[in-house]
This record gives sequence, structure tokens and C-alpha cells, in this order.
Amino acid sequence: MPNGKLFLITAPTGNTGAPTVEILREAGHRVRAFVHRIDHGSDALAALGAEIVQGDLLDFRSVSSAMTGVDAAYFCCPIAPGTLLPATAIFAQAASEAGVDAVVNMSQISARREAKSNAAQHHWIAERLLDRAAFKTTHLRPTFFAEWLKWQWQRNDDEGVLRLPFGEGRHAPISGSDQAAVIAAVLQNPAPHDRQVYPLVGARELDHYRIADEIADTLGFAVRYEPVSIPAFAAGLTVAGFPEFFVQHISSVARDYQDGIFAGENNLVEVIGGHRPMTVADYVNANRSEFDHDGRFVRREHRKAS
Repeated sequence: MPNGKLFLITAPTGNTGAPTVEILREAGHRVRAFVHRIDHGSDALAALGAEIVQGDLLDFRSVSSAMTGVDAAYFCCPIAPGTLLPATAIFAQAASEAGVDAVVNMSQISARREAKSNAAQHHWIAERLLDRAAFKTTHLRPTFFAEWLKWQWQRNDDEGVLRLPFGEGRHAPISGSDQAAVIAAVLQNPAPHDRQVYPLVGARELDHYRIADEIADTLGFAVRYEPVSIPAFAAGLTVAGFPEFFVQHISSVARDYQDGIFAGENNLVEVIGGHRPMTVADYVNANRSEFDHDGRFVRREHRKAS
């Protein structure tokens, strides 16, 4: 293992970062996990043999130090006001100075110049900033994560409810672990993927009525999709304390979703990651305990808003 390449992974305790660390360690590579704080999540990474480095993506000194000796890096920045573009610039400069060979960038499927979401537009600009660097760059644009299904999940006594502002739009939910397979593959062999933009999707495109049906078939009790208007959903997020930047993003991408921006199917996970992506049933089966209770973003006192 000491002879393996060294990979820097940001957001290493998240849905894509944690399984990426695991895949790379299993392949015999050295991994440097860039964490914001030392906690049980970082302890789990250390138990896998990852080197733990604490820092802030907005701190050039800590990012630059973390880049020392790195072969390739995974860049994933959370949705928050005023963070993505400076963090991208810092990451790109630090990687350039350290002679990093490649950066895999986590973007999103709604990223485009004309995006109404400020966060999505910033992702598009961040892609263009990274493209200007000399190192190899690959941009990943996933549709909505399968993890969203449990975040907005409401569990009642005899049924489950998905209450979301997505109308009759469709997408193929993709798990963080399936994205990690792609991330790890590109990090280990970046040349064929240089300057590529990959829309990542799951196994099958469904609307939320069909998603609810698949969850119901898997869990063995009734599940229904309850569409809610975008303004009502945004109001609920605001009352629950979510920042305006996030609310504006969700409101805008909900409209994008209804307009088909998140739709589509492809075989990129299988071709690049080496296996077929999980179905909704696969994901629910692997996370059954998460569907025994409300998701972490549910605020029941506001669920009657309309």
C-alpha cells in the first residue's frame, strides 16, 4: 500500500466522498481526507487507513498544505452562499502549485450559464475556472441523489409520504456509492476523461409516483407521492430555518426538474464505474432503517402548508 498513489478527497464523510475513500483504500492507494472537523466521521476514515487533515476549503494555506505530494484530487464543495467560487479558485491554485495531475469536480446536472439557481450557475462558472488550469479536469453532473428520498421522507403509522415540489417531472435517482465508483475510476486513470462533462444518473428514469410505488413494493406498505407547489415548499424551508441561498437554489432547480433538466438515462456508471447503478429498490433495501422514521429535512409542523 505505501507504493500506491496519493489522492486528496474533500467532503470525505459525505455521500460521495466516504465511499470514494473506501474504494481507493481497497485498491491499495494512499488517501488524504480533508475534513472540517475531527469527529466520528473522520475517525471512521482513519480506521480505513486514510490520512486525516483538518482544514477549510476557503483557507488557502490549509488547502495548499493538503495538496503536497498529491497525484489527483476530488473537489466537492457544499451549497452555501459565497463559498463555491472562492473555494474553487483556491483549490485550483493550490493544485497547480503542487503539480497535481488531475481534479475530479463535483458539479450538478442543473449547472449551466443560464441557470436561474445562483448555486447552479456558480457550479457552471467553477467548471470553467477549473478548465483553465493545466491539470486534467473532469466534471460530474449528477441528477438528484437517491439520498434525497430519505431526506424528505415522512413516515406515518401505516404509510410513507414523499412531499416534494417536482410535479410530474422525472429522473433516475443515483446513489452516492455509484457516483463514488465513477469518481474513484477517474481519479485512478484521469487521461481519458480530461475536460469531459459527465451527467450521472441511476438505473431507471421515473416520476415520483413511480418512485413511491417502488418504495412501497420494497417496504411492503403504502407510499404516496404528494406534489406540493414550489412556493409552498420554499416557504416551508424558510420557516424551518434554511438560508435564503439554499431556498433560492431548491426553488429554481424544482422548476428545472419539472422542465426536464434532471431527466435522462445513460450507461456512464457502468462504463466508467464498472457496475450497473442501483435501482430505487436496491437503494431502499440497503437503507431500510432510514425509512422507519422521518427524514432529517422534514418539519412536520409545516407539512400542511399549501
